[in-house]
Amino acid sequence: MKHLSVTKAEAFIAQALHANHVPLVDAKLVAQLMIQSDLVGADGHGIFRLPAYIKRIRAGGINLSPHIQIEREQGATALINGDNALGHLVMNRAVDVAIEKVKQHSVCWVGSHYGNHSGAASVYVRKLAEQGYIGIYMAVGNANHMAPWGGIDLLLSTNPIAIAVPAGDKPIVLLDIATTVAAYGKVKLAAQKGESIPDTWMIDRYGQPITDPQKSSEGSLLPIGGYKGYGLAVMIGLLAGALNNAAVGKGTIDFNAHHDLITNTGQTIIAVDPSAFGDQEQFVARVIALVDDLKASSKLPGVNQIRVPGDGAAKVMAERLAHGIPISSELQESLNNCAKECGIAALDL
Repeated sequence: MKHLSVTKAEAFIAQALHANHVPLVDAKLVAQLMIQSDLVGADGHGIFRLPAYIKRIRAGGINLSPHIQIEREQGATALINGDNALGHLVMNRAVDVAIEKVKQHSVCWVGSHYGNHSGAASVYVRKLAEQGYIGIYMAVGNANHMAPWGGIDLLLSTNPIAIAVPAGDKPIVLLDIATTVAAYGKVKLAAQKGESIPDTWMIDRYGQPITDPQKSSEGSLLPIGGYKGYGLAVMIGLLAGALNNAAVGKGTIDFNAHHDLITNTGQTIIAVDPSAFGDQEQFVARVIALVDDLKASSKLPGVNQIRVPGDGAAKVMAERLAHGIPISSELQESLNNCAKECGIAALDL
């Protein structure tokens, strides 16, 4: 496994996007946001996705001159029309609007439609938590990979949810999960590396486990917690999809299969100012106290450490900022093929 510095990774992505007529300012911003996924270990959502994004751009599935705007606005709410822009640009605007509104109202709800895949959910709630706000994010995934509980028709996506809570100078307490046992990006990564997947990730149309990621199109991802994960996916679909007049259910477009079609991706971000409920410093102190209690609690035999949400991401981020982003030989080959198509220099690792 070789490593790529953050600086080189961002430059490579920006060059590839710009070579495909993405305005340079937008290309640099998207590159920065894409790498934020890699920095926290969400490898299926970062630079790995670049070839797929380029395919959509070349097929005409992305608007490179979008007019991202607030389509509806009422009090502490807003609906953003992403105009089929690169998803990172849409969500970056959504976060900016959320920050403006939370400063004014102490709480806000910002929805978006006509967006696209925008990387790991944690990227956007982290931006809020870094400014002292609580952030909540929900989205309808860009392809249906999950059947309803007890069914076989693929009518739901991985529909992620992320929640970030500021903790002062301590690591942000941050949960970022798909509503399926594994995100589909992990299945794609395993397929790229020629690896098998655990038998708890997917089942076929007869309810039997799938361990070959090359056969993922033949089955369904399993929800977390059985029927509870299915229920959570449904509710996120309603709040991030149906509420925003975005694609959900049968209307969801598989962006892996249809590079030229508009996905109308729906996303929602909620921001809360803790100071609306009391002293901000006292709130942070209570957050840290709970985290410390959890980590200091008695452990089961064989357990060396109790972690809280966000610990793993903080550790990975520190490592990758220092040593770079790990790039497998398979990923390097994919990115260099993309570079050749784009007419830019190959990755120098």
